[in-house]
Amino acid sequence: MTDPIADFLARIRNGIRARKQLVECPRSNLKQRIAEILAAEGFVQNVTSSEDNKQGMLKLVLRYDGRASASGNAITGMRRVSRPGQRAYVPATKVPRVRNGLGIAILSTSQGVMTDKEARNKGVGGEVLCEVW
Repeated sequence: MTDPIADFLARIRNGIRARKQLVECPRSNLKQRIAEILAAEGFVQNVTSSEDNKQGMLKLVLRYDGRASASGNAITGMRRVSRPGQRAYVPATKVPRVRNGLGIAILSTSQGVMTDKEARNKGVGGEVLCEVW
């Protein structure tokens, strides 16, 4: 697999479209931190990690508001920004705003993986991993 982060986002997107309650994927430290950010920002309900004989599994409980329409999920869209073939780095002064502040951008910085708001407050830039709205 050349891009595990894109695979992780695709699994979440497919789980939302299929109205699944639980999404499982292989665990890595980066994916676990992204999932924790999604949970802290209210895009997913819960994140748990379990061990297996390989690298472990990450389980995300998706969040819905009860409506039957497609807009009933907490995540309406997500997009991978920096890809292995085309990395996207931004300085601290040009950290992007997603949907005029309604969404979040997740950045990998020298001080760890964080949201765009945290990066602006700390004054750091880095690689823009993905955008979620």
